Amino acid sequence: MTPIFEETLPGGAMWSMNIARHRLIKITALDAGANLAALIYNERHPLDRINVPDTLKALHTAKLTRGHVLMSDMGHALVSIVDDNLGWHDPLGGLLTAEHVREKFGEHSYQDFRNDRFRNARDNFLVELGKHGLGESDFAANINFFSRVVVSDDGSMAFDAAHCPEGASVTLRTEMAILLALSNTPHPLSPAGEYPRRRIKIEIAPTTPVAEDDFCRNFRPECTRALALTDRLHL
Repeated sequence: MTPIFEETLPGGAMWSMNIARHRLIKITALDAGANLAALIYNERHPLDRINVPDTLKALHTAKLTRGHVLMSDMGHALVSIVDDNLGWHDPLGGLLTAEHVREKFGEHSYQDFRNDRFRNARDNFLVELGKHGLGESDFAANINFFSRVVVSDDGSMAFDAAHCPEGASVTLRTEMAILLALSNTPHPLSPAGEYPRRRIKIEIAPTTPVAEDDFCRNFRPECTRALALTDRLHL
């Protein structure tokens, strides 16, 4: 891909952008142990937003990887995962809050540390969503790229702290114009200790419309239907 946009997010950073249809978004972990929380919205109609439970049911999975189409409340395809060299991204663990940060890493406030304070995903998302006229009522279940959470038979959740190596990447393809909000903050289940600061690189490039033999389109019948429903929006 030949990027038309590149940016590196330092640890703790927040980010959002309206991104056109038919774009590739490559996200790379520049440091091992990264976690990137993400929320995705239909840019034109933000009430139509990522629905993680419906996506997982349609895909028959509890993890995200290549071939998966991330679906909205209304059954549209928001983005597809067209490339992934890690193989597992977490849709279950939720987001980091200020309370989590205090419990795991201690107090590191803006008053004392300014931009080196300990940030959390919930507050980061509130800031970024506010830039687009959205707020707390617009939260949805988020995705945690680069993280792996395993659920045992008794329902307990185990975080794999060694899952993400340096250079791990995942590439999304926008199936409609989206609002993408990101928070480069630790996973809620990450172990206590030193507050992790991992760098994330974002690259955006144009791509072609989805072909009939596309891997994601044909991954499951539900993917085919979601993409067809999204195509109807753009007739």
